[in-house]
Amino acid sequence: MQRVKLDKIDRRILRDLQSNGRMTNVELSKRAGISAPPCLRRVRALEEAGFIRGYHADLEAKALGYNVTVFAQVGLTSQAEPDLEAFEAAVREWPQVRECHMLAGETDFLLKIVAADWDAYQEFLTSELTAAPNVSHVKSALSIRASKNEPGVPVAVDGVEGAD
Repeated sequence: MQRVKLDKIDRRILRDLQSNGRMTNVELSKRAGISAPPCLRRVRALEEAGFIRGYHADLEAKALGYNVTVFAQVGLTSQAEPDLEAFEAAVREWPQVRECHMLAGETDFLLKIVAADWDAYQEFLTSELTAAPNVSHVKSALSIRASKNEPGVPVAVDGVEGAD
């Protein structure tokens, strides 16, 4: 992974791609104020440097039958590195777990889990999550609604996040 020093144009490119990953290179270059060939070179350099991890579609969970989102706080009996890694490996095998964050403090992991309904979540909870080795307890919080779901990170252009 090569090192890239981000300038105003790079930050604008990152901000615009984060908000619309399907933007054409021509549109992106216009918004960045440069021609298309150097814009494409910059995008490739940002990808190679690891600033851009990938591109994806933002899918509507409910349209696909996932009507329940649960945040599960998971406590482990051991926090030894091999045990943490084993739990993380198990989590990667569960498709309904969409995010996994290791935390400092009382809770070891916070999981974002989607399910068709509450019964499907309970089935996953009892047959997979609480049955996993080293899991001591799980505290579930059902999401009522999401009032903000902004992907990525704020990208400052001209020192102001979200500035044009």
